[in-house]
Amino acid sequence: MGHTLKLSVLDQSPVPAGFTPADALNNSLALARHVDALGYTRLWYSEHHGMELLACTAPEILIARAAAETSRIRLGSGGIMLPHYSAFKVAEVFRTLHAMFPGRIDLGVGRAPGGSPRESLALRRIRQASQPDDFPQQLAELRAFLHPERFPTTHPFRDLLVSPAASGAPEVWLLGSSMWSAVTAAQQGLPYAFAHFFSPIQTRQAIEYYQGNFQPSPDRTAPEATLCIGVICAESDEEAQRLYSSVQLLQRRIRIDDRRPVAAPEDALTALHAIAPSPLAAFPGQAEEGEWPRYLVGTPDRVAAQLRSLAAELDLSELIINTITHSHEARLRSYTLLAEAMGIAATRADSTLEPAYVA
Repeated sequence: MGHTLKLSVLDQSPVPAGFTPADALNNSLALARHVDALGYTRLWYSEHHGMELLACTAPEILIARAAAETSRIRLGSGGIMLPHYSAFKVAEVFRTLHAMFPGRIDLGVGRAPGGSPRESLALRRIRQASQPDDFPQQLAELRAFLHPERFPTTHPFRDLLVSPAASGAPEVWLLGSSMWSAVTAAQQGLPYAFAHFFSPIQTRQAIEYYQGNFQPSPDRTAPEATLCIGVICAESDEEAQRLYSSVQLLQRRIRIDDRRPVAAPEDALTALHAIAPSPLAAFPGQAEEGEWPRYLVGTPDRVAAQLRSLAAELDLSELIINTITHSHEARLRSYTLLAEAMGIAATRADSTLEPAYVA
């Protein structure tokens, strides 16, 4: 890979302990301005429901606000959980965003619930004991609503006006963390983003299957894959590991369905030590790691080398970075250090962009 590796961002609007979800959303807007100035390629917002931990329940709203406060970065969903919604409505929302910010909008879709079964039930308009998995049909409809000329001539929606009409359409990405999504993205000829930070076991298998079995489509003639990986950079390995303790506790809590806000490092270290006093002892219910860890943690040069190695191994030209820390200032700093080490930094944002809230 002789070209510069592109870096993008996934923001889940994490809520630091002691702060509010509104603070987290303001932090997300500050982060958007920050990574836009630093030269990151795209910024995606996740969709989660019923959690104290993550504040972003409506990525389309954050996309609109962040796009208005930035100038060049692509904004998108990482992703919209399509089974909850009408494909027609999703197409209208993202056509509106595309009309306001042409050439800057990505529509990432997934089929995960983004919450517990109870939240999923509450999101449904029609509630039945069992519902068929019609995601492939929803995905096909969504793509046709974005390009109505692709509907068969006899289809009842062929002449449906999908407003607002504008030249082009948002780019559709399929998101996933399993082989099902890799197979579907390849068969449908869609760009593909793998959630490595969430489930790293099948990363290589999913990416390589997608690349080797891609079928061209009207949207894409060649495969385009990326993956999302967790990163924490700091000036020293020791400080990066201290910041990472918040994520370690967060991951431990999620495995026992504890979705409290992000703990401060000192509180996280105390809790982790109580769970496993020996650094060699595994935490109860500890998740498996794959060929590459979910999170890369350390100095920027160390992390940059690991990212380049990962991208070269999987023939990827872009990686998506997810960074969670209790301190918003530390999160901004991590993205700055990484941008500089990877050579993508367009400007130094530190002196001009102040964090909205600093924990």
